[in-house]
Amino acid sequence: MATVSTSVLDDAAPAAEASGTFERHLHSYSRWREDLVTLIQQYQDWIEAQGLSSGEDDLRVYELLDSLRSDKLSVALVAEFSRGKTELINAIFFADYKQRLLPSDAGRTTMCPTELLYDDKLPPCVRLLPIESRENQATIVELKRQPLHWTTLPLEVGNPKQMAQVFAEMIRVKSVSPREAEALGLYNPRAHGIGPTLTANGQLEIPVWRHAIINFPHPLLKQGLVLLDTPGLNSLGTEPELTLTMIPQAHAVLFLLGADTGVTKSDMEVWTGHVRKARQVKDDACIAVLNKIDTLWDELRDDSAIQAAIARQVRDTAHALGLDASQVFPISAQKGLLGKIKGDAGMLARSGLVALEEKLSTGLINAKQMLLRGKVVREIGAAIETTRTMLHSRGQALEDQLTELRALGGQNQSAIQALMVRLRDEKHAYDKTLASFQATRQVLGDQIKKLLESVSTETFDDLANKARQDMSDAWTTHGLRAAMKTLFEGMLASTEKASKKTQEIRGLVQAIYKKFHADHGFAVQKPLNFSLLEPQTRLQSLYHEAEAFRKSPVMVMTEQHFVVKKFFITLVSRTREIFTQCNTVTDKWSKAVLAPILAQVREHKIMLDQRVESLKKIHGNLNNLNARIQALETNRDTIHQQLTTIDEMMAKLGMGETHLH
Repeated sequence: MATVSTSVLDDAAPAAEASGTFERHLHSYSRWREDLVTLIQQYQDWIEAQGLSSGEDDLRVYELLDSLRSDKLSVALVAEFSRGKTELINAIFFADYKQRLLPSDAGRTTMCPTELLYDDKLPPCVRLLPIESRENQATIVELKRQPLHWTTLPLEVGNPKQMAQVFAEMIRVKSVSPREAEALGLYNPRAHGIGPTLTANGQLEIPVWRHAIINFPHPLLKQGLVLLDTPGLNSLGTEPELTLTMIPQAHAVLFLLGADTGVTKSDMEVWTGHVRKARQVKDDACIAVLNKIDTLWDELRDDSAIQAAIARQVRDTAHALGLDASQVFPISAQKGLLGKIKGDAGMLARSGLVALEEKLSTGLINAKQMLLRGKVVREIGAAIETTRTMLHSRGQALEDQLTELRALGGQNQSAIQALMVRLRDEKHAYDKTLASFQATRQVLGDQIKKLLESVSTETFDDLANKARQDMSDAWTTHGLRAAMKTLFEGMLASTEKASKKTQEIRGLVQAIYKKFHADHGFAVQKPLNFSLLEPQTRLQSLYHEAEAFRKSPVMVMTEQHFVVKKFFITLVSRTREIFTQCNTVTDKWSKAVLAPILAQVREHKIMLDQRVESLKKIHGNLNNLNARIQALETNRDTIHQQLTTIDEMMAKLGMGETHLH
């Protein structure tokens, strides 16, 4: 990846100065996202100016805008120790300092999981979570919301020496007794040869810090990239949250291996037990990076022989991991860093970093763009469609009024009176329909209440408490399995019940739509579709991840009951998050499912009242007829302009004109 001058680190410097392939693509993506935010904001402003907004729709738009503005693109770096993750981070983010900032020497690699990001609300710094926080039952995600638990060290971005000193703090270790290490879940005396070993004085070396967050104003990070560095199999084993939460939520995983070692047994344990089991995604979201290919650069062999050796390593790696060879990228992070520091374009190209950049650019960013576009359609597509339908109905009603009034030319007062009587009868019939509609809404409201109860946080807490009861006091693996079974069976039963209830509600709404169409000529619309398949799939996937973790060899690396307890706490936290999201989307759907018909009900009543009022004025004075026709024609032309405007907005949002469901 191309270097970034120190001037770019200044907030005033434009991000466009970043010159790497990934940087350029990420910058374009960020601009696209900003343009999308602007367009949606313009749409909302226009809706409010036209008097077409509603409280529920407004809230949905505001929530969407907030989520787009805070959108992040997350990549997890996963590997065993000494595979070169830290050197790769140095090459990507810190090469313009002309030295290594993160320690990557043998025996000096990062000991705690590290997040690299940029939050403009905080100054450049490193936030460190003490290892003693493992005694706390709170998850890392929960602890992030509690600043008092963290130690914050400032970063002087113009002072490489100071930054290197701060980064060195992340790998600091300390000596503790076996009893202390066991209490923190970092040592299991029964797991011989696994985990930390006793020193000559009977002590153990453990990390000082449990988790690190580097807040650094690099152009990539300022544009929304978040990098998670997970240091080794032991860390993955002792921090279940990494496997159950952080890796699954990353948009992509870079799995690093060493060309000098090939795919080792511990590499395969990380891959099968923590990457593939956690992801449950297509292969293109998991990229294997074969690092240290410079170990194959033999001056006694020609380039063709070297390339053949690298190609063979790529094929063997792909076969071992079950990937396509196109998903394996041979690189040399060390030579890439050196090429950047020396300004050697040839060495940089040979390092393979450019090809990796291109993969991240075309694969990850394009996929994220599609996800955001789909999110926009899901969140506000139905509301935009409702607005357009309402405008179309309003335009049609104005045309009907114009037809009625033009037919009155030359008519006497009795003809106008007869039309007024007919309109009043129509309005009376409509009012009776509305009374029936209100009763139906009450029934619908009761159904929605039952739906939301089935996916409420109270329901989840009851399930979680039952699961805890099933967990034995000793926090055994057997108890964990029973608790997992109780928890997941209960949640899946609740979401299945909710799914059936949504179909009942949708059928009831469909009947309402059909009645209004038959009785009053409302536009034919289908109720907003809805499915809980996605959260149900995530719950099933999490259950399989949990089973895989429970059976993983790393369970014997540490004091088992501690890890099991931590695992269960993390599991409950993650499942609660999925259940809460399930509740949120269900609540949004329940409020949106009637929105189209409610809009048409209100609109039809307004237009009926306007027709009656127009005839009253004309009945009192026939001279008002032409003036009223002219006013309606002006309103009709305005509606046509509004329809053109909203169609243009929908086209810009990539939604098409009327195909949003």
